[in-house]
Amino acid sequence: TSEARVRAGLDQIERREGAVGAWQHLDPEYAMQQARALDRGPARGLLHGVPVGIKDLMDTADMPTRYGTRIYENHRPAADAACVALTRAAGGVVMGKTVIPEFSCYTPGKTANPHDVRHTPGGSSSGSAAAVADCMVPLAFGTQTEGSIIRPAAYCGVVGYKPSFGLICRAGVKALVDSLDTVGVLARTVPDAALFAAALTDRTELLVENTRISPPRVAVCRTYEWKEAAPETAMALDSAAATLAGAGTQVKDLQLPEAFKELNAAHTVILKFEVARALAYERLHHFSSFSPDFATLMKSCEQCTVEEYDAAVRIAETCRRVLAGVFASFDVLIAPSAPGEAPEGLGYTGNRIFNRIWSALLVPCIHVPFFKGPRGLPVGVQVTGPFGEDARTLAIAHRIHGQLADERVVP
Repeated sequence: TSEARVRAGLDQIERREGAVGAWQHLDPEYAMQQARALDRGPARGLLHGVPVGIKDLMDTADMPTRYGTRIYENHRPAADAACVALTRAAGGVVMGKTVIPEFSCYTPGKTANPHDVRHTPGGSSSGSAAAVADCMVPLAFGTQTEGSIIRPAAYCGVVGYKPSFGLICRAGVKALVDSLDTVGVLARTVPDAALFAAALTDRTELLVENTRISPPRVAVCRTYEWKEAAPETAMALDSAAATLAGAGTQVKDLQLPEAFKELNAAHTVILKFEVARALAYERLHHFSSFSPDFATLMKSCEQCTVEEYDAAVRIAETCRRVLAGVFASFDVLIAPSAPGEAPEGLGYTGNRIFNRIWSALLVPCIHVPFFKGPRGLPVGVQVTGPFGEDARTLAIAHRIHGQLADERVVP
């Protein structure tokens, strides 16, 4: 029953929330009311009775929505974000709101990594990734503009799915970078992530059991940021390539074309220019309420010029066209999801260096965990497919995840 599933999640939250701190708002009785109501009625959809964590960047009509900032301490939206409304329509139980950093950018919240609470869970989908990893909920929402789904999924050892840009409706999600913001999901398996996305989009082709695939052509892409990779990330990528090749998959190394050398920096310019405008009201009327780190970021954003922005957009558009040609020879690319294990300390959510280019390219990305680093913390790889080819990319990621299932510990 839904009641049993919600009760199990609430029991786990009671045991672990004091250490993990995944939840910004939680009303156990309201969660149980939703579950009981669903148990009394007919099946409503693909998510019937399933508890779901809602990232606190998303509006909820029946719960506070804080966007990670004291500016919106008592904010109560008039309506649900579209993705939240669609979750309810598909039978999902809205368990509560998960913690995010300030405006989903900097100044982390209280959440710790459930594998070792001395370490960051990543960000900005911090609470969502931690809640899924710690079995508080089986599904939770994330959003990604830089690396806010893939990196916390990597650090917390769960599956993170950043869809092709625009696949999941983002109406009612606090806008930060309009040309890049993407709603996605966190789960413990690729089929669960696909199920969640299918429920939100009416695209049953996303369900991995509905997609037949032949052995994929896989490219190993270390990217121009490879110097930032820790030994455990290098070993994970090499191990993944060797395991896949040993299973009969065609695996080749790929060096991205020269144009991609500028893409990481271009993404940062696009982000700064657009976030300064998306948060114009808060910047102009509530600047003194920003944390010191966020205030510094906003001052930097204000200095970004139109000319710099237009040049960065041209770089991103060029790389998107070039990448389409790369995928003529490969079905998916595997690449690092993060520089290494989750860093120690809760004041920094980790380096986004391996995430920015893929967010700028707007393509579907799926983190699959399978490895453990020297501290026993999760490591994995990102599976990336062509824009719009989410169903096939999910199916291949599921296949790859199964082939990489044995966790290894780096000495």
